[in-house]
Amino acid sequence: MTRDKDPQRLIRSHLLHTEAYAAVSPLEALSQDAGVAAEHIVKLDGNENPYGCSPRVREALAAFPYYHVYPDTEQRELRKALEGYVGVSAERLVAGSGSDELIDLAVRLFVEPGEAVINCPPTFGMYSFSTGVCGGRLVEVPRDTDFAVDVARVRQAIAEEGAKLVFIASPNNPSGNTTPKDDIRHILETGAVVVLDEAYYEFSGQSMADESRKYDNLVILRTFSKWAGLAGLRVGYGIFPESIVRHLMRVKPPYNVNAAGQVAALESLRDIAYLRQTVQAIIAERQRLLQALSQFEGLRPLPSEANFLLCHVAGGRARAVHQELRKRGISVRYFDNPRLEDFIRISVGRPEHTDALIAALKQIC
Repeated sequence: MTRDKDPQRLIRSHLLHTEAYAAVSPLEALSQDAGVAAEHIVKLDGNENPYGCSPRVREALAAFPYYHVYPDTEQRELRKALEGYVGVSAERLVAGSGSDELIDLAVRLFVEPGEAVINCPPTFGMYSFSTGVCGGRLVEVPRDTDFAVDVARVRQAIAEEGAKLVFIASPNNPSGNTTPKDDIRHILETGAVVVLDEAYYEFSGQSMADESRKYDNLVILRTFSKWAGLAGLRVGYGIFPESIVRHLMRVKPPYNVNAAGQVAALESLRDIAYLRQTVQAIIAERQRLLQALSQFEGLRPLPSEANFLLCHVAGGRARAVHQELRKRGISVRYFDNPRLEDFIRISVGRPEHTDALIAALKQIC
């Protein structure tokens, strides 16, 4: 094909060299790479719930008779059910195909091409990815050596760059630490829209939801992927100022939360007692994993308020440890960037997953 007819010439210029989001490998690929049956893979790389969804979710999905009918595009039943769980009126809630979709919608709604978006790395990669895809200009204000948000520099960057949007994850992924409420309040005082990602709220118990009505520039995102075990069904939701919801509902894709996702989320909210038991089991196992990793001379796990631990690996061996574990059918997360090149992130699994990980690390380290 001649160059003047190559359809690539018609692609939006800022998308030509966009890097794909680095997602975790699926079970099938991990199984093939390690030569281990999928059911024996120890998957500790995606911060998924190792106990899975509520048994009632499986029953509800099997019994649902209307998969041939489009779901409610306004998510009325789901938003009403979330009202009771979150303590916020349904008029201020919007569900999405995972909180990833709501991140993208927030950038599209608030940011003109070329306008600044504040990001605080190292953090969840979807903030920078969505900013780039939507044509925003990423302004990075790195976290300090303890992975805390540098509030003074964030405020300065908002003023100097004219940023409308700030992303803050609390607990932060991949470090697991929360951002104090006073720090969030100081950033909100600038008038910029603060997107507070509380994807791991159920494991920390810390939230700004009870203060969301006080601030017209606060957006809070959450997900069913972590605590409710619905990662494969992609259901998230956000708490928004009521004045923003009508715009979001207008620009979001129709039927963006599929029928199975809505059924599963609704049934999860009806079985919160069961899911809270699994959350407590994960929190208990998080402490056991922290103590077990701390026994290794070359490993330094960081305290976490999420369902994972970030662990420093001495001697520049983080990548090698990641690869050796993968050969044994144990998958943890390695981030190939300068701030994290000496770390691995380990999702909290069941006790038997911790046992398998520690046994493998004794061979490797």
